[in-house]
Amino acid sequence: MDKGNSSGCRGRLLYEKCFGVVPDVVKLPGAGSDRRYYRMSAPGFPTVVATEGDDVVENQAFVSLSRVFGKAGRNVPEIIAFDMDGTCYLQEDLGDRQLLQALSSEERMILSEKTMNSLVGLQTTPEALWEGAVVNTPFSERQVMWDLNYFKYEFLKPAGISFDENRLEDDFIAFASSVVSGDRNLWGFMYRDCQSRNVMIRNGEPWWIDYQGGRRGPLLYDAVSFLWQAKAGFSEDERKYLLHTYASALSCVRDVDEESILSGVDDMVLLRTLQVLGAYGFRGLVEKKSHFIESIPGALSNLSQLLDKSVLSGYPELTKVCRAAVSSRFAGAVHNDGLTVKVFSFSYKRGYPEDLTGNGGGFMFDCRGMHNPGRYERYKSLTGLDSDVKDFLEERGEVKEFVDKAVGIVCPSVAKYLERGFSSLQVGFGCTGGQHRSVYCAQAFGERMAGLFPQARVEIIHREQGCRTVIEG
Repeated sequence: MDKGNSSGCRGRLLYEKCFGVVPDVVKLPGAGSDRRYYRMSAPGFPTVVATEGDDVVENQAFVSLSRVFGKAGRNVPEIIAFDMDGTCYLQEDLGDRQLLQALSSEERMILSEKTMNSLVGLQTTPEALWEGAVVNTPFSERQVMWDLNYFKYEFLKPAGISFDENRLEDDFIAFASSVVSGDRNLWGFMYRDCQSRNVMIRNGEPWWIDYQGGRRGPLLYDAVSFLWQAKAGFSEDERKYLLHTYASALSCVRDVDEESILSGVDDMVLLRTLQVLGAYGFRGLVEKKSHFIESIPGALSNLSQLLDKSVLSGYPELTKVCRAAVSSRFAGAVHNDGLTVKVFSFSYKRGYPEDLTGNGGGFMFDCRGMHNPGRYERYKSLTGLDSDVKDFLEERGEVKEFVDKAVGIVCPSVAKYLERGFSSLQVGFGCTGGQHRSVYCAQAFGERMAGLFPQARVEIIHREQGCRTVIEG
């Protein structure tokens, strides 16, 4: 949390208007949206969270739904004040403990069970109470198509995965029809973004936030969204148990048996997985936000399990692109155990290596000033990994000094990254074709780094040659 990083002037003015005092302001971390959050307090007065956002309709939905659910006895924050222009509101402070953080504790399953039961209560709040507060139209085939196209344009396209547009659209249409054909008795308030980041833990109980995107829709979608969230890391057995917990609670409210409630699980898991991959693609691969990039491998793991279960068997083009996705470079993009130093060789003609950590890249060294073996016929079919090319470069003497200086420049950063517990550093060596000079330098540099820092994981990736080696201490 940063104190004084941003004024939060709208929230400050609203707090002063509400309580008659000027509050202390602490800026809170943001999430995936453009809303800004501030904790505001003053001696003898309530501590609240001020939310500032320019989407007035979204703000109104959250405020209205909070009041509806609060009156119905659901665990949601109380709305203290709402600015007349609709761009800021003050809400009850639920603290800082997200369920996502608590999932790494011994309370993991106890809190998750409570969340499943609480979710049923929220979803089955009588529709007459909340139907006037939602701003989104009921769930439909059109909305499913929006999610699927989000996956297509924000994940498949940025990831460079090719597809037949017409055939993929045919599969999308057939899948959308299947998803919305379920029992309408199992529809109600669909949270839409039900995940552990949107659950706060206060006094050992789950409290809900960020439900402004809610609408009428299939209830099972929310339970699936929660249990298949990549970062939550639920095992298959945990998912089965918690799905049973959810279905048991829902069957007590709706006159439907547990088997019928869970009959559409696979379709919902597939839809949610594709939808979040679209979101991770946009927020991560396009906007370069690191925690979304870090979630991609987990989502692809979920997708791989669906492929193994033949859930996509009726959708041939969708199956093809999903198989390409789970075998792509994004499937193992992030390693969180210690420091990973990624060393690339690349061609400047094809651009810099992409950074899949969201950190914006790292050191880049230009090898084009050295004499190019690629100018000679005998070396044109070889690479910087071949002994003849190595001998050519080493005999001229330039390459040893170049690599030595690169090592000297990068070593202090590696030492500091290890000391501070950072997880990734990227180093690139580029030349004209990414075949000779850059390959030699990246290989030599990577091997030196592995020897100097055995506690780090070193990946050497020769991008244009399509080869990769990993050196671990």
